[in-house]
Amino acid sequence: MRLETIKKRADFLAASARGRKVSTGTFLLLARARQDEGAPRFGFTVTKKLGNAVARNRIKRRLRESVRKAMEKAASGQDYVFIARPKALDCPYGEILRDMTFAFSKIATMKNGTAPNPTVSDARS
Repeated sequence: MRLETIKKRADFLAASARGRKVSTGTFLLLARARQDEGAPRFGFTVTKKLGNAVARNRIKRRLRESVRKAMEKAASGQDYVFIARPKALDCPYGEILRDMTFAFSKIATMKNGTAPNPTVSDARS
């Protein structure tokens, strides 16, 4: 199966503004439901803070390959944006794959776009 990528800035911004968020040690995953039921699309963001071009491209290659391995857990009709963390460069590949599997399962269990967060009044009860 071919990896469909997100190319437009507006799609990255929409995932950031209205998407569900899951944080792991190696990346932050943003997921947003699209209007269509097409194949899932994936976007990758690696900032210059994480290193030079060689390091950033290596991180993107590692993330893309782990998405290819865990792709069957991704839901159709979704946009997924991965924002890399510094650990993504040096950690073992198996750890990235484990984080990705965890993130996809966590996103699938969330409802209505956000995870249930306890409010201050709920915490007091």
